This record gives sequence, C-alpha cells and structure tokens, in this order.
Amino acid sequence: MNEALTLFELNSLVRELVEVSFDKPYWVVGELSDVSTPAFGGHFYGELVQKDEASDRIVARARITCWARNYNIIRLRFQKEAGETLRKGLQVKLRVKVNFHEQYGYSLNVIDIDSMFTIGDLAKRRREILLQLEKDGILHDNQSLPLPRLLRRIAVISSPTAAGYGDFCHQLEQNDYGFHFDVKLFPAVMQGDGVPESIIAALEAIASPPTPLRGEGSLDAESFPLRGDNWRGADLVVIIRGGGASSDLSDFDSYELAACIAQYPLPVLTGIGHERDETVLDFVAHTRVKTPTAAAAFIIDHQAQEAALLDDLFLRITRSARERLLRERSRLERQQSILPLLFTRFCQSGRSRLDLLVQRVTGASRQRLEREPGRQQLVGQRLVAATRRRIESEQHRLQLMEQRLASLDPRLLLKRGYTITTCGGKLVRSIEGLAEGDVLSTQTEKGEILSKVLIIQN
Repeated sequence: MNEALTLFELNSLVRELVEVSFDKPYWVVGELSDVSTPAFGGHFYGELVQKDEASDRIVARARITCWARNYNIIRLRFQKEAGETLRKGLQVKLRVKVNFHEQYGYSLNVIDIDSMFTIGDLAKRRREILLQLEKDGILHDNQSLPLPRLLRRIAVISSPTAAGYGDFCHQLEQNDYGFHFDVKLFPAVMQGDGVPESIIAALEAIASPPTPLRGEGSLDAESFPLRGDNWRGADLVVIIRGGGASSDLSDFDSYELAACIAQYPLPVLTGIGHERDETVLDFVAHTRVKTPTAAAAFIIDHQAQEAALLDDLFLRITRSARERLLRERSRLERQQSILPLLFTRFCQSGRSRLDLLVQRVTGASRQRLEREPGRQQLVGQRLVAATRRRIESEQHRLQLMEQRLASLDPRLLLKRGYTITTCGGKLVRSIEGLAEGDVLSTQTEKGEILSKVLIIQN
C-alpha cells in the first residue's frame, strides 16, 4: 500500500508541474468579476470569468492578481488608451502567468493588458446595440420629431449636484438675449450602477407628470431652479452629464435606455461627456452636443433664430402694411377727385334713360288704345256666338232629362201590372218593420186597395 501524501506535499507537486508545463506567459480573454480596486500603491485582486453566450452562465473562472508596481503602470496606460478603468463587467485581454501556490491555490498573475481589445469590444457592443435598434426600426424615430418653434419648458435629467447641471442653468439664466426659460430637474443617477434604470424612470416621470394636489406650493429652488407659474409639460428633454472619467460613459451604452429615448414622444437633447466622448444615446437622440454648456448654447441659439425670424416677419408685415396703406390712400384720393364727375355722368345717363322710357311708354299706350276698339268688337262677337252655342247645348240636355224622368214615372209601372204597397205613407219593401194589425195601402192602375196585416210569416 502506497504511503499517503500530505496536502502540502500534493500541492507542491502540482506547483512544480505547473511551473514546468506553463513556463511562459499566455494571452487570455474573459470578463472581470469581483474586482477589488486598491488604494494608491496597493495590489489589484479580482476574478476573470467566461460566460456562455446563449445562457449567460459562467463556464470558467480564475482568480487574478496584479502586483502594485505593475498594476500602477498598466492602470494608467489602460485609462489613457481605452478611456476605461478595470471594473466589473469589462471584457479584457490579459497577458498572464499561471501560478499555483500550496496555500492559496490556482491563480493568474497579470503581466500586461491589451487596451485595443477592450476598445474594440466596447465599440462592438455599441455597434450591436445600434444594429438592433435599426433592425427594430426605431433608430431614427426621435430624430424625426419636429423641434418646437419655442423652447421654453426644459426638462433636465441630471444629477442635482453635478457641476455640469449648474453650468447649464447658469448659462440659460445669463443669456445675452434676455430669454426666460422654465427649467425643471428630474434627478437621475449619472454614474455607476443603475444609470439606465434611473434615466428611464426620469423619462417616464417627464412623459406623465403627476398632478399637484390642491393647495400645494411651488417647487423648491433645488428641484426647479428657474421655476415658472405656467409649467404645463416639457417642450424639450435634455440629458446632461459633464466632467468625470470617460470610463463612466459606458454606463449609457444600454439597449433598453437607447430604445426608450428613440421612441420617446418628446425631442431629446444629449450633452454627455467631453468633446471626444460618444455614447449610443448620441446616435438615437434628436440632437447631440458634446457638453452641458453646449446644450444650453444650442437652446439659446435656437430661440435667437426664432426671435430673429419673428423680428424679420414683424418688419416685413409692418412694411407691407405701410405700403398697402399708402396705395389705398392714393386710390381713395383718385376716387375722391373723379367722384363728382362720375356722379354728373350718372345723373345725365339716368335722365336720358328716363326720357327714353317715357317715350316708349307713351308710344306703347297710344298703340294699345288704338287697338282696343277693334279688340272689343271681336270679343263681343265671340261672346254672342259662345252664348248661342251654350243655350242650344243646355236645351238639348233638358230634353234628355225630360225623357229619362218620363221613363221613371210610376204610372208606367202600374200599367204594366205592377202594384205599389205602402204602410203609413212609407214604401213596403219587405216584412221588416211590419206588425200585426198594420193597415197596408196597395195602389193599382185602376184604384187603391186597403188591407190589414193578420199574420207575418218568414
């Protein structure tokens, strides 16, 4: 039976094997996790992990260290080239030496870092977000919104304590044109964890502002530094963040946040970072500027252009109205000078027309009177002939009526053998209405027969 080894002896064998098998450095790619940022002059500790792309499950992990002397050199160079800090969630390409220690186990000692790999990964991430937004058909939605002619109510998303926010408000207040702006702050986290969620919450609050309770006072100066009494919703949303490390800007590269801004119902103006900085939000916002002060300058310039346009329109309207008044005054003066002449001509023309009408009426009356005697004689002849024809027609009609009446004479019926029976002077047509004892009168051609009703049978 083999003699058992102590754990230290076994780990020593593993260490010797690792030193022999992995005697040179290796480049390794992974994601930083559980990073412990040291104080100045301290060592760097963390963990490097690899995740499955489909499930985001960790499939490999290793502890990493970087000794203080080497870490300070790597850190400064990485920040200068990539604009980032070694932070959790960052994809990195590290040059490492594989170590195994009897007490601390397996670890990777960081010797160098490839800044270009991280730069490419960040750019790839931004590109993938933009491609997805374009695939969804919403990349340019916010940019297609019309910018209001007047930008008075400005909703600002920023940190209340940020210097950039103070510079933005100061520049709006001290503009050279004397414009007044109502600026309302919607506080949000602008650095570190929770940036996308915080800005999305602020955007939702702007889109559906709460109704103030009855009797509430005005907002305090911190949340509404340039408050106005007529706030009825925003004309423009401004997202600003000034100063700070460029590495913090990667927190703005979020698909959910970019999609929210792309589909936002109000124009969004971004002023994030410095001149050389760029985020996904800059590609989806309605308008992008580089700094908070540039955002304020954009708003002031927009108002100045609209004011210049209004001044130009005022001058054009005033000039046009003055010219129109002069033309109308000249026209009235000309009409006033020719009005008496026109009136005289009109009177003369009217008098001539009246004379002509009098002549026509007189001539027509004379002709009518000359035609009336002959017309009356013709009408008299027509009346005599019509009356004669009517009398003859009526005489013929009377003769026909006499013949019809003669044919209806009851005596003709009696001559033919018919009789006429009456009761009480009424003609008897049936037994209805008769009673026993009634006296009936029957008229014949030769005389009248009287009888009494004894029995009535149906």
